[in-house]
Amino acid sequence: MNKLSKFELARIIGSRALQISMGAPFLIKLTDDDLQKIQYNPIKIAQMELEKDALPITIKRTEIILHQEMPEVSQEKLEQIEEPKPEEAQNKA
Repeated sequence: MNKLSKFELARIIGSRALQISMGAPFLIKLTDDDLQKIQYNPIKIAQMELEKDALPITIKRTEIILHQEMPEVSQEKLEQIEEPKPEEAQNKA
């Protein structure tokens, strides 16, 4: 199992727990004693399924650039940028 973020874990476990609570079959073998120990809790069952890699779930992630280089802007360039006058902004609306 790849490392999952806390958001991915919450989504996966929550979705699977909802399926279990709606009557979906378990993807792992659980005895009656196991179910009584966890008090038939669908969240605990979903966590156990995830720990045993029994969930057929694929996560597609987009590539995130964390340290993107930003071009430096000189003060001269900033001064060249004209702010719209209030009259022009009203005419456009």
